[in-house]
Amino acid sequence: MDKDRRFAVLIDADNVSDKYIRLILDELSNDGIITYKRIYGDWTRPALGSWKSVLLDYSITPIQQYGYTTGKNATDSAMIIDAMDILYTGNVEGFCIVSSDSDFTRLASRLREAGKFVIGMGERKTPAAFVAACNRFTYLEVLAQQPADEEDVPLLEPVAGEDRMALPAIKAAILAIAEETSDDEGWASVSDIGNILIKRFPDFDVRSYGFKKLTQFVDSLDLFEMRTVTGRDGSAKAVLVQALPAPPPPAPRRGRRKGR
Repeated sequence: MDKDRRFAVLIDADNVSDKYIRLILDELSNDGIITYKRIYGDWTRPALGSWKSVLLDYSITPIQQYGYTTGKNATDSAMIIDAMDILYTGNVEGFCIVSSDSDFTRLASRLREAGKFVIGMGERKTPAAFVAACNRFTYLEVLAQQPADEEDVPLLEPVAGEDRMALPAIKAAILAIAEETSDDEGWASVSDIGNILIKRFPDFDVRSYGFKKLTQFVDSLDLFEMRTVTGRDGSAKAVLVQALPAPPPPAPRRGRRKGR
């Protein structure tokens, strides 16, 4: 991803806890430059009081939005209007929508239609439609997990994951992608596999399974032979994988002949 890509970060204070803010900004800084930092809510409500102490520390602009009508979320409307205004300024290449609310599904789709890279961040309760509308989606619970050690990393199932994100489904997808992208000798790039996997599963994150890097995760699956291609200067250039041959089927068990 282009490290100079400019992002607008729009946070729904009604749906996100302030305890995640540092993790959100640190995560997004790996993808580009944060140009806009705005957070939306009714700041007269005591429930948002914990946010006020962190806004100055992280230079986040609070946008006041009163709840004029009971049962209607005015915060969502304000975020959507601001997002479209920012879109038409042409000052950013990407958006980060921080919310667990499905009301932003159409917004994410519209921003992608305009050629913007859309990152979603929210809790595990986020509806699948909003997740699928983003180029990439990161669960806040995953960001909050303590990073595992590089060695002897445990293989974990995703927390409260859906069936489509269960380990057997991901393994099958990785095998299929490796076959589709392999060269004539059967070797495929781990980087290419990761890029396509994110497109098919926007919420795929190796940290959900207890790993820091995709190469560690792929290696743990015991599906591939792996090798590192080095450049002329001796530095690692790429990690390639080749599917291991399928084990032979078990021999049929022969029953004992009964004595007479």
